[in-house]
Amino acid sequence: MKIKDILNREIVNLTNCEHEPIHIPGSIQPHGFLLGLKQDSLDIDFCSRNTVDFINTPHGELLGKSFDSVFGADQKRLLQDYINYTLLTSPLRLNLCGELFNCTIHASDTSYIVEAEPIDHTEQPLWSIYDQTSQFLSYMNETHTLKELCQLVADGTREITGYDRVMVYRFDKDYNGEVFAESHNEAFEPFLGLHYPHTDIPVQARELYLKNLLRLIADINYSPVPIFTVDDAHGKNLDLSHSILRSTSPIHIQYLQNMGVGATLTISLIHQKKLWGLIACHHYSAKNLTPEIRLAAQLQGNFLTSQIDVRQSYEEYEVSRKSNSSLERLNALHLQPKAESFEKIVSCHELLDLCNASGVSIRFGSKIFTSGIVPSEAAIATLSDRLYDYTNGGQLQTDKLLGHLPDQKELCQQVPGVAYYSLGTDKENCVIWYRPETVTEVNWAGDPAKAIVKDEKGLFPRKSFELWKEFVKFQSKPWSTPELNTAANYAHSLQRQMNLILLTEEGRRNLELNKILEETNSELENINWISTHDLQEPLRKIQLIASRMLSKENHEISPEIHDSLVRMNNSANRMQTLLIDILKYTRIQHSKGTFEAVELNALIRQTADELRETTMERSAAITVSAMPTVNGNAFLLKQLFSNLISNSIKYGRHEIEPEISVDYLGIRKNAASAKVEADYHVISLSDNGIGFESRFAETIFNIFTRLHAPSEYKGSGVGLALCKKIMQTHNGTIEARSELGKGSVFTLYFPVV
Repeated sequence: MKIKDILNREIVNLTNCEHEPIHIPGSIQPHGFLLGLKQDSLDIDFCSRNTVDFINTPHGELLGKSFDSVFGADQKRLLQDYINYTLLTSPLRLNLCGELFNCTIHASDTSYIVEAEPIDHTEQPLWSIYDQTSQFLSYMNETHTLKELCQLVADGTREITGYDRVMVYRFDKDYNGEVFAESHNEAFEPFLGLHYPHTDIPVQARELYLKNLLRLIADINYSPVPIFTVDDAHGKNLDLSHSILRSTSPIHIQYLQNMGVGATLTISLIHQKKLWGLIACHHYSAKNLTPEIRLAAQLQGNFLTSQIDVRQSYEEYEVSRKSNSSLERLNALHLQPKAESFEKIVSCHELLDLCNASGVSIRFGSKIFTSGIVPSEAAIATLSDRLYDYTNGGQLQTDKLLGHLPDQKELCQQVPGVAYYSLGTDKENCVIWYRPETVTEVNWAGDPAKAIVKDEKGLFPRKSFELWKEFVKFQSKPWSTPELNTAANYAHSLQRQMNLILLTEEGRRNLELNKILEETNSELENINWISTHDLQEPLRKIQLIASRMLSKENHEISPEIHDSLVRMNNSANRMQTLLIDILKYTRIQHSKGTFEAVELNALIRQTADELRETTMERSAAITVSAMPTVNGNAFLLKQLFSNLISNSIKYGRHEIEPEISVDYLGIRKNAASAKVEADYHVISLSDNGIGFESRFAETIFNIFTRLHAPSEYKGSGVGLALCKKIMQTHNGTIEARSELGKGSVFTLYFPVV
């Protein structure tokens, strides 16, 4: 049988540092030994080289053998029972070759990994660990803030484990770390408040912390123990992501050596499925822990993560209570629906208090209302325009405006913190709360720019952890969630006030317009009366005089005068026709209340009979299909069909006889040009006349619109406008479709009652 080791011999350098396969180092720490068992048979497939040191059996004699053939059937049964109970979290005690071991067991791919550590007979009794844990729980209930709880966890973890230093290490959004709480031996300098760059814990290490919540290094100066396996497959390896004995990255070991650390314990703090922080325990000499103490220490971390939301909520409660109190007082203001109401709003200090801002501006149209420390009005206008475009009319809350508007450096330095809310559909309605620049001093444990050092020998962690100060500029105090919630809430109130003002102003304008419209309608009524009555009398006299003079003997009037009289009489006739059509058009609006059921069959036949003389003169043929009954005014409907039929005859082609067809097309759900969704009776009136260009399909219904000169075709230009008015009065619509020289089709839509 051929065996091989799986030791990872790759050198860490700049090209692979971020991708170092730390989960498959192929080696372990020497304070225990490791067996990798096949899951189906429990045969020993992997084995660390140091088994001879613990059970006096070389690894070569173990590989390939079954577990029970080496350690006995009783121990195999204990192992199998442990596995069948879904791998309990507590360690399993096994007698391996006559020695008792605490065994930590977990599944990895197709193997069970058994990590055996000798039992320390001087270990702390379980009842003592229980008492310490119970005491911690009682103290935990006395803390209120997250920082107090973290400090309690640091103290409790140090008491249980006995490490020289225990730190609660919290990550920011970029995974830079801060020592948030610390308990340490007074012989060592404190690290509390120090920051560490994200490069100290690379991406793959953070991913491993999410999988394995506890990592122990018993002696920083250990020599890695390689793992061997039966050489029966290419690329055979063992994933040690969940291993307690897993060997550590050489670059991390050197990092700890540079800090002077001798042993470490790291516990992951997982919050909302993300790595929130770590409990980092340092000892300045070699130190190992029993599985029971490790579990007790890990419980401290579980207690902490379970309380993060509760403690943060408690801290936010006071902020929220004060903010809501300010919000209630603002909402209680009695405001008139006028732009001047914003002057009253900005004069209240609660407007700043509700989100602890130093200034605020409300922009409403061309006016800007401000309170506190704010930029100039010109700068506010520029800023609100830019933020409207940047957010696409939404909102933005930031403590570093320069990160969003890098070209506005001067303005961003003046007010780096803004909470912007657009309050309408344009740039001119918004509210912005401001916070000034707060220069923050950040204490780094060494220069963060020099976290990784490269020399001729390769890549190394930094050696210097001396205090390095950084001053963060162009940044304000961050906005808290309760502050932003309250600001957003009141932004909605401001938007309602603006809408109320706009509606009030619009209503006032409508009242003024209605008054003007009433006066105009009254004047139009007078003009209509004059047009249809007072003007008709002089017209009749003109027609009468012209008729008398034309009736005299021709020798008494010269040809020139006779021609002038004829033209004058024709003009008077056209004017009279126009006045009559105008009268008809204006009277339609007063006819809506006299609707009744109208049988269109009888009405159209009667209309055709009344036009018999005109029809016979042009030899026009009119065909009418069976028509429905509609709700309407019979007088207006007769006028409608009379106008349409007369138009078709008037605009017929001279070379052919007019053919007019009135057809019922049935009921349709909607009319294309109708404003109301409904069922409509659809009637079409088509002819073979001269037609018109399709671009005039809508304009022909405008009053006084004519497509031909009066000398070509007589008419006032009111007929089709009258038809449209009649259809509107009947809650219907009319459409036209035509091609030049190919006739026209007029489609009528009557609502189905």
